[in-house]
Formats: sequence, C-alpha cells, structure tokens
Amino acid sequence: MSRSSASRGRGSQILGSLSCTLMDQAKGWGSCFAALILLSAPAHGEAVVADLTSHLIAITTGFTGASVVLFGAIDGPGDVAVVARGPDREITVRQKSRIAGIWVNSREMTFANVPSFYFVAASRPLDEIISPATAAFYRLGVGNLQLKREGAVPPQVGDEFVTALVRQQQRARLFPDSVSKVDFVGERLFRTTIEFPSNVPVGTYLVQVFLIRDKDVVGGQTTPLVVSKVGIGADVFGLAGRRPALYGAIAVLTAMVAGWLASLPFRSA
Repeated sequence: MSRSSASRGRGSQILGSLSCTLMDQAKGWGSCFAALILLSAPAHGEAVVADLTSHLIAITTGFTGASVVLFGAIDGPGDVAVVARGPDREITVRQKSRIAGIWVNSREMTFANVPSFYFVAASRPLDEIISPATAAFYRLGVGNLQLKREGAVPPQVGDEFVTALVRQQQRARLFPDSVSKVDFVGERLFRTTIEFPSNVPVGTYLVQVFLIRDKDVVGGQTTPLVVSKVGIGADVFGLAGRRPALYGAIAVLTAMVAGWLASLPFRSA
C-alpha cells in the first residue's frame, strides 16, 4: 500500500471515530447533522471542519432577533476562534459641540469599510492563544478591524472617532462588548452560538473558523450565511427600492387613512 493510500485510510478511520463521538456526546445541538457533515468531508480530512445549524436568517415583520449555532471538529489539540462578519458599509461619525447654547455638528469622519455586523468568539482569551501580528493579519478582535478613514487627520483625532464608532456599533448590538466563548465537547468537538439582534442588516455574511496552535493559525474554514427579508416585509422593502415614488404615495395614503380611523371614536363622542 502506498503512503498516500495509508494516509487516506487513517483519515477515514479518524473521521469515522469523530462522527461516532459527535453523535454520542453532542446531543441537543444537531448531532446527527454534524455527523453527516463530518462523514461527507474529503477522505484525506482537514485541520478543521465546521458548519452552521442554519445558513439563512429570515427577517419577517415580527422578527425580534435570531441565533445560529456553529459546530465542528478539529484534527488534534488546539484552540478555535470564530468570526462572523457582515457586508462592509460606509459610516460617518459626527462630533457635536455646544455653540451659543446650541448643539451642532462640529466635526465628522467617514469610514469606508465598516462591517455591518461583527462577532468574535474563542476557546480562550485571544491574547493567550494568538500573537498580536497574526490577530491583526486575520482581523481577529474589534481592535484589529483596520477601519479605513477618509481624509487626513491627526492620529489622536482619528483614534477618538474610531472609539466613538465602535461604541456606537456596540450600543446597536452590531459589535460585541467582549469575546464570546467557544465551548469544547471532549477534545475535538466544539460549538458556539452567534446571536443576531433584531436590527441586523441584510446581506451575505461570512463565518470564519480558525484553528490556532502555538499562537499561529494552522487551519481554517469559511462558511456563508444569508440574512434576508421574507414575506410582506421583503415586498415592502423591494417596492421602496424599485419604485420610491409609489412607495411614498402609499405610505402617505396609509397614514391619512389611519388618522381618519383614529378620529372616528372622538367624532361619535
């Protein structure tokens, strides 16, 4: 038997063992589904294999937020970090100053590549498992997002605006206040829960999983996740984008009818 054939055989045995362990230990969070994912992986195996319990977050008119579980397995000892990132967008941060007793916008700064949503989780604190240079390269952690500032400003002023932007996104629950936890089930299986607030923007998200050893990334996987409006909410959203004049007319007419209906009890009184 060739070395490559033997390697593939050992990989299949390890993968089968992992799937059986997963079915025994990971009950309650999609164990059978996870086992199928692992069994369908290439015979030679990868350093890390992961998937989501759902690849679609459907936003309806009554949407109050959602959570998605990420689960997977690694091929040996190590730490795991997870990043979920929404599509980039442009955000302008304004600073207000009090002039003659009135608060007005005195300065502003625009950032061109702000993630519409950012989540990070790790099996241990990031500063304990990965080097600062590697964390910066893979943009692990809010402090490593490398936000692009438009316009030339002194570094200290720019840092103040970055702090204000992060604080603003944290208040909206679109950036994390702290690093979430990746939990291990045994030595090889892991999971974490990604929480999405009710105001999560639509778009295609990327969920990245990093396998870390000796403070360096040795393996990884990227999985897409779609956040989309569905139902009546999607129809209204689409109409507002395709035919804004018609949407505006319908909105005004609806407001007028609602006001008239609200006034009827007072008229009869």
